[in-house]
Amino acid sequence: MLAQDHHADPAHSWTYFGERGPEHWGDLSPEFAACGAGQAQSPIDITHPNVAQLPPIHFAYSASPLKIIDNGHTIQVNYARGNTIGLDGKTYELVQFHFHHPSEEEITGKRYAMVAHLVHKNSQGKLAVVAVLIEEGDPNPLISTLWNNLPPTKNKELERKSVEVHVADLLPSNHNYYTFDGSLTTPPCTEGVSWYVLETPLSLSKAQIEKFASIYPRNARPIQPLHNRVVRESK
Repeated sequence: MLAQDHHADPAHSWTYFGERGPEHWGDLSPEFAACGAGQAQSPIDITHPNVAQLPPIHFAYSASPLKIIDNGHTIQVNYARGNTIGLDGKTYELVQFHFHHPSEEEITGKRYAMVAHLVHKNSQGKLAVVAVLIEEGDPNPLISTLWNNLPPTKNKELERKSVEVHVADLLPSNHNYYTFDGSLTTPPCTEGVSWYVLETPLSLSKAQIEKFASIYPRNARPIQPLHNRVVRESK
């Protein structure tokens, strides 16, 4: 598994529809077994979270030269080194962020128009994903920059050193969050991923949402069983 691209599968043998769709992922390869047999899979429907005194997420982000790729499953931005989040004394470095349409996570049965997943990794290789839900509203300037620089071909990173992007422009002002133990939402569906879903959504314009949807009409895994996991909500 490459943390730099948690959609990575060189054969591109999985899809979101049909015989290689989500309900079949666990059968496509022994490496994908967790997709079918895992007990802590993502995404989930967040209902009845336990409100708790949780540590804040400390975002330490700066601008990065644009490196963007259409990897056949999503639009992904690979980010410069040195951008981190701090959580309860632990530091995770931002590796990449990407998008799903509609949102994969649900909040009490509600799915949002889109979601951005900010993928971080610590020095031990553990992943922490910050999910920013997206609703229709005002346009977002960072998204405008990304959509104006989409790669012309799939699976080839486009680097524009003259274009800087700032991932902090994807963050709402309120950083309260839901947190739970989960997995990658794409094969190999590896578990042991810490999830932090921000409660406050980000707004994109209708045109910005439609632009992504024209490329990926539906690249969202269905909701997975919670089993015996506990979801906590920061206060």
